[in-house]
Amino acid sequence: MPDLAPPPPDAAARDLAVARRRIEQLEAALMRRTELLEQKQSELAAIRASKAFRTAAFANKLLDRLFPLHTRRRTVLKLALRRAGSVPARLWSRRKAKDGPPPDERYLSECTPPDEYRRWIRKYEPDAAELKRQRGHKFARAPKISVVVPVYNPPAGFLEAMIASVREQTYPDWELCLADGASPAPHVRPILEAAAAGDPRIKVAVLPANGGIVGNSTAAAALATGDFVGLLDHDDTLAPFALHEIVSALSDHPDADFLYSDEDKLDTHGARVEPNFKPDWSPETLRSRNYICHFTVLARDLFHRVGGFRPGFDGAQDYDLVLRAGEHARQIVHVPRVLYHWRMHAQSTAANKGSKNYAYEAGKRAVGEHLGRLGVDAAVHDGPILGTYQVVYHLRTQPLVSVVVPNKDQVALLARCVESLAKSSYANYELLIVENGSRLPETHAYYRELRKQPHVRVLEWTKPFNYAAVNNHAAAEARGDLLLFLNNDTEAINPDWLEAMVKLAVQPGVGAVGAKLYYADDTIQHAGIVVGMGGVAGHSHLFYPRQAQGYMQRLRITQNVAAVTGACLLMPRAVFGAAGGFDEGFVLAFNDVDLCLSVLKAGYRVVWTPDAELYHLESKTRGYEDTAEKQARFKREYDLFHLKWAAVLKAGDPYYSPHFRLDRPDFALKAA
Repeated sequence: MPDLAPPPPDAAARDLAVARRRIEQLEAALMRRTELLEQKQSELAAIRASKAFRTAAFANKLLDRLFPLHTRRRTVLKLALRRAGSVPARLWSRRKAKDGPPPDERYLSECTPPDEYRRWIRKYEPDAAELKRQRGHKFARAPKISVVVPVYNPPAGFLEAMIASVREQTYPDWELCLADGASPAPHVRPILEAAAAGDPRIKVAVLPANGGIVGNSTAAAALATGDFVGLLDHDDTLAPFALHEIVSALSDHPDADFLYSDEDKLDTHGARVEPNFKPDWSPETLRSRNYICHFTVLARDLFHRVGGFRPGFDGAQDYDLVLRAGEHARQIVHVPRVLYHWRMHAQSTAANKGSKNYAYEAGKRAVGEHLGRLGVDAAVHDGPILGTYQVVYHLRTQPLVSVVVPNKDQVALLARCVESLAKSSYANYELLIVENGSRLPETHAYYRELRKQPHVRVLEWTKPFNYAAVNNHAAAEARGDLLLFLNNDTEAINPDWLEAMVKLAVQPGVGAVGAKLYYADDTIQHAGIVVGMGGVAGHSHLFYPRQAQGYMQRLRITQNVAAVTGACLLMPRAVFGAAGGFDEGFVLAFNDVDLCLSVLKAGYRVVWTPDAELYHLESKTRGYEDTAEKQARFKREYDLFHLKWAAVLKAGDPYYSPHFRLDRPDFALKAA
């Protein structure tokens, strides 16, 4: 029979105290969120009621009525406005060249500046000679690629440009599969029939009725006979070298059955803008937003094995497909080239994210079903930006978290850190403070007060300070299933920060979780680490304003990164052991990056979340690298890192495009 004896009185009292503390913290967190929601709702109502908003809405409606889209009148108006604005635009350009851009211009934009992108295109994309060389190139393995296009009532120019972009491919072994959903526009069918008559590689199916994007896409896919299926929309275009790059990647990765590329947009004048340089395969990022989007190429057997396009996901059918394909693919390859041009117009989400709200609802369901298939207990909510999602993992139990905080004096900082930890909505933690040579009597007096709390232990480290060794020592003494390495100069902002990190850290395959850290002036200190930046590693989005979205909204979504800072790093104890703990050869610098790379090498993922926000008064305890001894030590550790991770540095950070500069943290292109 099981032992039904009650727990000892002191244990029961301690559990009751923990439970009461958690209830109080949850109530406080709920009140704070309610107040914040009410504030945002009030702000939104004020914006909608403003005269400027109502005037702009009326002006847009009037413009569309007098100058309808895709008409000659609209085109003439655009030309007139462009000419009228050319003089002030030139004057503004001269002023910017003289004075430089406003300091927050890049910070507050999530896209690459157009001039910078044009320079990059000229420098790095194939010229006419290279395209000619590609046309004569023979691959040892030359798979047929079926480009699948659902068609419904596109403007004639868009449809013709799409077909021409496929016909102009430098790789010849393709077929274009077009399924028209009974488009009412009279120009559609003649264009399709002429294209099919002019090239035997073009197949056309005319459906008796419009099946929506899912039905039309399924009909187009039914025409495919290729080894791979590539997804293209009827108003977008492919770069002429797109299929050549896909087949080149297949030559390098023969097991790949899921490939995707970078992309950009075509503005209303046909100019290429807003490139999206993507990370390699990133499961947590994909659950936050469909970062893969275009150009997606799947092995045809994988496409059919996962069920192709599913009814009920119109507008997010590709998102649903890549989520399912990602669950079964043998190898997923990111081709870091801009192969797809997504056209911006009023009915396209490329230009107007609000044009297809149903698509975002379908995307939310797709993520939810994806999590359900994997057996992940979670709910999916709208993210902070339209088109993004927040996955809230359910925490049915509360594993013990061992919080490790090294300290030498700095009582005021430590007290703020401890107090903010006590206000956390996550109550099941122990606090291990590692004392290392404090001399001030007030420090030891504070330790005596802390020792009175049953969940706090003060460990002694009497050897010379070595950040890696100190944390390894504390980890060996820790009792928790999760280890949180936390600097004493951190202070939590939101009460559910630790809970948000724990929810991620207990997910299968996650090996380390990092937080969003700010300097005291509310600028970004840490939003993930880029390996190779500055020679070894550096913080992305450094000094961006707190409210910034970041490059492609990265400051607002949970995502995969190569490394996170040890100032606030949570990981399962088992993963810490599998990674070998901190390498004590890195006394002070790079030990956190080294640990995270070991986590990746062991087959786990590193995740950064914006849902855990803390202030970090960096280097307040240890000081800066401003002495000859410290600089010599830094040089030794720099050389050690290069020796240990030479292959990683050569290959580049998998979550940071090889087209970005490594000497600055703002995702500037190498052509800048």
